[in-house]
Amino acid sequence: MQQSSSKLEQPSCAPTSGTVDAALHARAGGNLRWVICALLFFATTINYMDRQVLGLLAPLLQKTFGWSEIQYGNIVQMFFYAYALGLIVVGRLIDRVGTRIGYAAALAVWSLSAIGHSLARSIFGFGTARFMLGLGESGNFPAAIKTVTEWFPKKERALATGIFNSGSNVGAVVAPLTVPWIAVHLGWRWAFVFTGFFSATWLILWLLLYRRPQQHPRLSPSELRYIQSDPFEPETKIPWLRLFPHRQTWAFVLGKSMTDPIWWFYLFWLPKFLHETHGVTLTGLGPPLVAIYIAADFGSVGGGWLSSSLLKQGWNVNRARKSAMLICALCVVPVLFVSQVKGLWPAVAIIALATAAHQGWSCNMFTLASDMFPRHAIASVVGIGGFGGAVGGLCISWLVSRLLQWTHSYAVVLFMAGSAYLFALLLVQLLAPRLEPVRIDYVTA
Repeated sequence: MQQSSSKLEQPSCAPTSGTVDAALHARAGGNLRWVICALLFFATTINYMDRQVLGLLAPLLQKTFGWSEIQYGNIVQMFFYAYALGLIVVGRLIDRVGTRIGYAAALAVWSLSAIGHSLARSIFGFGTARFMLGLGESGNFPAAIKTVTEWFPKKERALATGIFNSGSNVGAVVAPLTVPWIAVHLGWRWAFVFTGFFSATWLILWLLLYRRPQQHPRLSPSELRYIQSDPFEPETKIPWLRLFPHRQTWAFVLGKSMTDPIWWFYLFWLPKFLHETHGVTLTGLGPPLVAIYIAADFGSVGGGWLSSSLLKQGWNVNRARKSAMLICALCVVPVLFVSQVKGLWPAVAIIALATAAHQGWSCNMFTLASDMFPRHAIASVVGIGGFGGAVGGLCISWLVSRLLQWTHSYAVVLFMAGSAYLFALLLVQLLAPRLEPVRIDYVTA
């Protein structure tokens, strides 16, 4: 084994000026990379449809089975136990087996688990289905971020991440438009079966269309050169434990740990919040939730576009990413006061701004991993960060269920939701003040 502690070196033929970058872009010679991005978008859409069904049906299921707030919270927590476990393992597995097989296996597991909810008859049954769903869904973001790193040069990664990440909002829009109708007309069990049809179609397309750029028969030589226009990275193995000593790893992990739980709160408790504070019924959830998650869609693409645009204007990576994240963090702050708002639609507007800002923040947070780590470690790093986010989600589900059981108030949780992003950005700045690429002892493959 040959080891080196130096940074990856850029070969003399790599692009070194804005003129060369522009010329490469003009001669990209195809858009197959955006077809791959579309596949990631649809997978993320299915992912969020699957995980949101329980939250949408929570008032109905609590009434049907007589669950207390704490019992509902315990079922939600089973998802996070598995999601955390899966992220710490699956990211590393995807780095080893590759995104084509790894992504397909993850989607197959989570689709079967989502359908498995329809067979549940007890808290144990729902908890088991929820656990397996979390295990399968833990593969989505490590695989997707690794795919973006393989298929896009650094200057396009935030935009590509924003586009595929917007699938989470599309899923969150489609679910409230369809799940309540299915539950009312066909029964709640069929609502869990619904997304299985989409999953099977995606799996076939993925296996037919996806290859790494170097192996893809439909990729033009000019687009391949454009994809590979960043400084050269050798084929290397990066020991997993060597990621942990780096401040950049902890910047990503803590940033995810503090902000991911807020999104989980919206997914699993927002329908209950609207029902309990504004009297929104199951069949009335569609319009407010659609408005909220359409706004989140714009935020996801807009956040990625903003930092990518700043980079094209000559800003360095550190300044562009963190400026976009600061704007997003400030836009979240008004959600602190949403429980005091009397009207439904003013409250929806504030929550929509917060979810849009979260998704703008999230796509830039994901892109930090590819800014600071070599592509052969991306899925592992995203998995470790996702583990932190899942542990945070586990904690917030425990806290929210008990706060609601004891106080019947969302005030404390909303305070956390409004302030978490500014604190997270402060930690990112302290741990990675310049977003410098890590220096790792590489083991040559």
